[in-house]
Order: sequence, then C-alpha cells, then structure tokens
Amino acid sequence: MSDMYGFDAFSATQIVVKVDQIGVKKAKMKILPLIMLGILAGVFIGLGAMLFVLVKSDPTLHYAVSQLLGGLVFCLGLVLVIIAGAELFTGNNLIVMAWADSKITLYDLLRNWSLVCVANLIGAVGLAVLVFLSGHTEMNGGRIGLEYVQIAEYKTSLTPVAAICRGILCNILVCMAVWMALAGRTVVDKVMAILFPITGFVAAGFEHSIANMYFYPMAMLVEQFSLIEQSTSVITLTDFLTNLLFVISGNLVGGAVFVGLVYHVIYADNKP
Repeated sequence: MSDMYGFDAFSATQIVVKVDQIGVKKAKMKILPLIMLGILAGVFIGLGAMLFVLVKSDPTLHYAVSQLLGGLVFCLGLVLVIIAGAELFTGNNLIVMAWADSKITLYDLLRNWSLVCVANLIGAVGLAVLVFLSGHTEMNGGRIGLEYVQIAEYKTSLTPVAAICRGILCNILVCMAVWMALAGRTVVDKVMAILFPITGFVAAGFEHSIANMYFYPMAMLVEQFSLIEQSTSVITLTDFLTNLLFVISGNLVGGAVFVGLVYHVIYADNKP
C-alpha cells in the first residue's frame, strides 16, 4: 500500500550503503568538475542566505517570526544543492563514513574537503560581488545592506567557544537533512526532508561556514562602497577568517563526528 502512494523510503541501513557509495564517487571525482560543482554550491547557499537577509531586514516582523521565516527561505540553498547537484563542504563531511569503512584513503577525504571548501568560498564570494553590484543591498531603503553589516558584526562578537558550538549544532542538522534526503525517492520527499532541519538551525542562530562566506564579503562590500548609516565598527578580513576558522572546525565535528562516525559505529555490523 505504501509503495502505491509513494510513502515508502529507504531504510537507515540502505542509507548507510548509499552514503558509502556516494562518498567513494565524490572522493574520486576529477578536480575540474569537483571545483565547478563546489563553486555552484557556494552560489546556491549564498542565494539562500540572500533570502534570509531579505526577511530579516523587515522591522515589522517579530523576532521569532523573522527567524523561522528566514530559516524557511534559507532552505533554498540546500534544496538546490541536493536536487540540482553540487558539492557542499558541510554536507560532504558525511564522506568520513566511506573513509571509516576503508573504501577511500585519508588523502582522498582531505582532498575532497579542502578543494570543495575553497570552491565553496569562490562561489559564495563571487555571488556576493554580483549581488552587491546589482544594487540589491539598497532595497528597502538600504535596510538590506545594513542587515548584512549587523549580521557580520554579531557573528564577529561570538566567542570562540560559542562559534565552535554553534558550528557543531548547525552541521548536525545539515548532515541530518542530507541523510534524510537520501531516504527519499522523489523530489518532494527530498525537499520535505530538508525543510525542518535547515529551518531549525537557521532559526536557532547556529553557524554555517559556507553561508558566512557570503555574509562577510557582503558586509565588507556594503561598508566600503555604500552610503548607508552604520556603526563605527568595521568588519575586517581578519574578522572573516577568524570566524571561518572556528565555524569550520565546529562544522567538521558536527557533521563528520556526531553524524558520520556515529552512524558508522551504529551500523558497522548491520549493513545489508
């Protein structure tokens, strides 16, 4: 009956096998397509972040409403990554399962993570420049541009412990979204699997390294080239790189350890 109406999904043990197979494929991918797909993922996540800022720039929305609605529209990023296909560093943390099963080498694992992370950065920064040149930040009386600056200032104010912990919590939910999307058999299944975890991490204020690769460059562009009224503090490249260091570290622990390796241990002796 469930098959007839499309309510069936892959089981957890089947997902483990799929993650291993996909991990091997990703780890062995040639450099050019890997980098191009990584750039696309940076752009896709940046588009979701752009919509988040659009929502957050509306002062008429109550805080909880703006956080939840902002998280919902941010889902666009991972939906594009999963459905259209792209290489996202945070989601690729699950490749650690293929390494733990001795199907890829440590070099393969680190090669994928490093190349994809750099490619994500290129895509996110490139999108930031394009969106800024489009005049998007001047919308809503300049509130959108100001919102970027305020977001970056807040992220910069986080302590290292807070940034790392928020990175961990973020990527637990991101990798669970990817995991559950692999359970789906249709586009609708995959989208529905993505919505709640991603909306949740954004609404809770957790830290996503690739999204920050878009937020910070936008904030710096606004501060340097816009005439909006802003605070006396200035977002610097050091602020950006420091935030990335802590958030990437947290994302790695959250995705690779708390999801990938935990599931590896659970299903190590129970694979079909």
